[in-house]
Order: sequence, then structure tokens, then C-alpha cells
Amino acid sequence: MALAHRNMGISMAPWEAADRKQREIKGKLEGLQHERNQASAQIARLKKAGESVETPLIRMKQVGCEIGQWEAEMKAVQQEIAFFSYRLPNLPHASVPIGKDARDNVTVRTWGTPPVFPFTPKPHWEIGEVLGVLDFERGAKIAGARFALYRGLGAALERALIQFMLDLHVRAHGYLEILPPLMANRDSLLTTAQLPKFEEDLFALGDPDYFMIPTAEVPLTNIHRGEILAEAQLPLSYVAHTPCFRREAGSYGKDTRGLIRQHQFNKVELVWFSTPETSYATLERLVGHAEAVLVQLGLPYRVVALCTGDLGFAAAKTYDLEVWLPSQETYREISSCSNFEDFQARRGTIRYRASGGAVRHLHTLNGSALAVGRTVAAILENNQQADGSVTIPGALRPYMGDIERIGPPV
Repeated sequence: MALAHRNMGISMAPWEAADRKQREIKGKLEGLQHERNQASAQIARLKKAGESVETPLIRMKQVGCEIGQWEAEMKAVQQEIAFFSYRLPNLPHASVPIGKDARDNVTVRTWGTPPVFPFTPKPHWEIGEVLGVLDFERGAKIAGARFALYRGLGAALERALIQFMLDLHVRAHGYLEILPPLMANRDSLLTTAQLPKFEEDLFALGDPDYFMIPTAEVPLTNIHRGEILAEAQLPLSYVAHTPCFRREAGSYGKDTRGLIRQHQFNKVELVWFSTPETSYATLERLVGHAEAVLVQLGLPYRVVALCTGDLGFAAAKTYDLEVWLPSQETYREISSCSNFEDFQARRGTIRYRASGGAVRHLHTLNGSALAVGRTVAAILENNQQADGSVTIPGALRPYMGDIERIGPPV
């Protein structure tokens, strides 16, 4: 029933058929192994009695061949089950609203008041081009569609945001900063569930079997892949800034202009490792840390609880933070904060030893805090002025030489 609420049209029939076949093969193998053991014991008795062992030896060899054949069948059906299992999404938490799609998401709270302009607000790509801080035409010339080139104070604004976010999360929120690889192997992407389901959305490098990371969630979560942590070490919280690389497969025609949907973009990512008992309190804490960035930048936003039909593949529960974009007169996603429970930990065998000695799978969580390009877009649109300039949020001015505004080039 929980999977049915995801509205993915998942049929369990292939898994049930493979599971039945696996149980049948297991029964045959157990019977043959029992027969082989009996034949071995019979051979030992006949040898002790000085009698011929030719007949039981022939049968034991036949049984050995049959066992080999059934073991090959077992391996094939186990691969079939694994293939199907890797494509099963996580189960939604009981607190997730039931719904079909984004229209059924629930607004939890809003912060700030969308600005009212005495003029028609421009979209961020027009603002950026007029100010000479964004150059989409040359970005496309260099790499193709959905790549941006930042210039002058545009590049400085992006860099200032990254430094501001990292400092806030490290100094105020207590995260450990990580500088991870920008490429990951197949096992790492299997752990975080980008593979196998979303392989078409990744930039693959071929030989060796590496991928450009779609988010810092991948390397951060895999720091402890295959490890057993002590309960006293938990919770662990990591922050990283990385470029992110996505094909955006299936998004043709969506957000083709501007910074909302790019093939390469910067993001500051937060990842937590938690005990199961504390993970949902940790999720609320994580969301608060992402909100703190928007509050300090003075950007109006809302927090939305995703319904079952809009929930990401690996998530048990997700809150989206959506920032106000005046040109679109709507809120757009700028952060997604999720609790995966033990979904990723089981795939990556990430465990901890509880105080009583039992080894358990821990819970993983992650959230964007924030997607930097979308934050640039929100600043340009919400802080635009009638003279065409854009005011710099106070929190960023120390990172930008104390300038207060970006004006049109002279």
C-alpha cells in the first residue's frame, strides 16, 4: 500500500515470480546437497567394509554436476531480484501527505513578504545581461545550451554566496567542511540511488567506469560506505561546495532560459549520518539550517512537504524550500531536504554499533543549502531597482568588498 501511494505504477509480479523461483531452486539445492552428504557417508562405510564404491561415486559426481547447474540458476535469479530491487523506491514515512503530484504538496510555513515593484519586474537573465554579469550567449558558444558564463561582479556574487554559505554552516551550524572528488564510481552512485534508475541523467566518462557527480550528496554519503561507526560518533554532519553536472534528461522545454536548470551549476550540500531514533528531529534541524541562508539573504520563501506522488525515489520524507521569483510571480525550488532512513545505508552497507553491541544500519539525510545559481537568480530578481541596478544583501557585502549595489556598466 505504501508503494501504491507513490503512483509509480510499480508491479511486484516480476519480483514475486523471481522469489518463487529462488525458493524452488533453494529446495532443489538443499535436496541435492543432502543426497551428496548421504552418498559421501555411504562411500565412507563401503570403504571401511572393503566393498566397491563405484556406484555411489558415480552418483555423487552426477549430483555435483546438478548442484553446479542449479547454483548457476540461483545466481541468475538472484541477479534478477537485485536488478528489480534496485529499481524499487523507498517507502514513504507515515507523516508524508498522500497525493498524486506536486499539486497535493502541503505548504508548512512561509517567511518574508514578496516585494512589490512600481515597475514590471524583469527575469534574472535579462537583469544579468543588462548589468553585464551573465552571458548566456557565450556560455552556449563555449559548451552548448544550458551553460552560463558569469562575468565581473556576477562571478564575484556567485563566489561570495559560496563562501557565505560555507562559513554559515561551518561556524554557526557546526558542519565539517569537505572538499570531495568531482567524479564517482558506479558503487558510489548505486549507494545513493542515482544508479541504476537515473543513469540517463548522468554524465558518464566510460572507461574507467566513472561519472561526474550530479550532487555532493554522492561523495559525502559514500565517505562511510562499507564502514561500521560507533554510536558515540553520531550524528555526523558534513558540508561541501561542488559543481554539479546533470544531463537534465526529460526536461526539454523546461526553464530553457536563465539559471534555473543548467547542465553545470554550483551547490552547497549538507549531509547527515544519524541514528534511526533521532533522524526525524535531525531532518527538522537540517531544514532550519537551509532556511537560515534565505533568512540572512532576506529572500522570501516557503517550506513545502512533498506528497507521496512527488517524493523523490530514495527519500522517505522531503521538504522543499521554494524561493519567490518576482518575474514568474511564484515560488521555485531552491533546496530539497530529505530523510532517506536506512535506504542508502543498506545499499552502501553503512552501519553503526549501538551501545548494547548490536550492529544496525544508520539513517542518512541530505539537503541543498543552497543551490547557488538559483540563489543568484533570486537575488537579482528580488533586489532589482527601478534604475536597473541590483542591491547586494547585507550578509554578502563583506564578501564583495563592501559594495552595496551592482549597476549597469558605464
